[in-house]
Amino acid sequence: MKATPTTAKYETAFEEDVAKGLTSFPKYLLSKYIYDEKGDKLFQQIMAMPEYYLTNCELGIIQQHTASIADSFNSKKGFDLIELGAGDGKKTKVLLKHLVDKNYDFNYLPVDISQHVLDELENSLKTEIPGVNIKTQQGTYFKTLEKLADYNSRKKVILVLGSNIGNLMHAKAIDFLKNICNAMSEEDMLFMGFDQKKDPQIILDAYNDPNGITEAFNKNLLTRMNKELEADFNTEDFKHWETYNPETGTASSYLVSKKEQQVKIDKLGLDINFAAWETIHTEISQKYDDDIVNWLAKEAGLEVTDEFSDSEKCYKNYIFRKKDL
Repeated sequence: MKATPTTAKYETAFEEDVAKGLTSFPKYLLSKYIYDEKGDKLFQQIMAMPEYYLTNCELGIIQQHTASIADSFNSKKGFDLIELGAGDGKKTKVLLKHLVDKNYDFNYLPVDISQHVLDELENSLKTEIPGVNIKTQQGTYFKTLEKLADYNSRKKVILVLGSNIGNLMHAKAIDFLKNICNAMSEEDMLFMGFDQKKDPQIILDAYNDPNGITEAFNKNLLTRMNKELEADFNTEDFKHWETYNPETGTASSYLVSKKEQQVKIDKLGLDINFAAWETIHTEISQKYDDDIVNWLAKEAGLEVTDEFSDSEKCYKNYIFRKKDL
């Protein structure tokens, strides 16, 4: 029985990361791999759920403060609007429509790990807001950040909506922000969403809805491994489990094996053993307050220069600039 990765070269990062994660103790999988075509559609369903407050809170902030946000983006030479993790662009379209209507000089460069999502976004913009000059870029945040410094002829506005930074523990969040800071000039700015600490029950309900959409989203990791890696996971043998620690602000998602079992992943030459109730950690969703956000910014060489919040202070969008040395 094989429980360690083979020495053969992996064809994809997905293969390598799955092998590494499922032969570690405790077991884990990277949440970015939930987002294949099926995962993208499930996440769009999640964003439409009444329990998933994040989307409507941030959408409300953007709708209420559109003009002020757009003014903060503007520059005499125009600007490049670079969105990391663009998704379906529902919230961004509010800003894009205003920018086009007011004749702002800008280019829109959405970045996403999913080419499928980018294609859908580009096609929808051609119909809904044809005045947008769009150039999509497929890839991970970290690969894209290496190229950001090349956009240096005019102001860069780096847009990160949806509290995507919440998928990173604080140390990695600081590294992420440092990489953005390193790619920024003095005039550039970062506009980023952060989900705020709140009633723990509200947070748990957002990641464990009664209709099972978040469960299906989490289990899509197993479905994808079955499809792409010739694995034989039975999704019914795993339980979706969500926790939230109000002290640290960390919501964590797990898949829990309901019984002792062995799963074969033929493409990787692996047999993975699970004890009864053993976990696979799949995702974190970090929650914040002003003190944590300001600390993260300071550690990364940035400073908060403005913020926008919904009326209940459930969610905030912050503007960051490079800190003066």
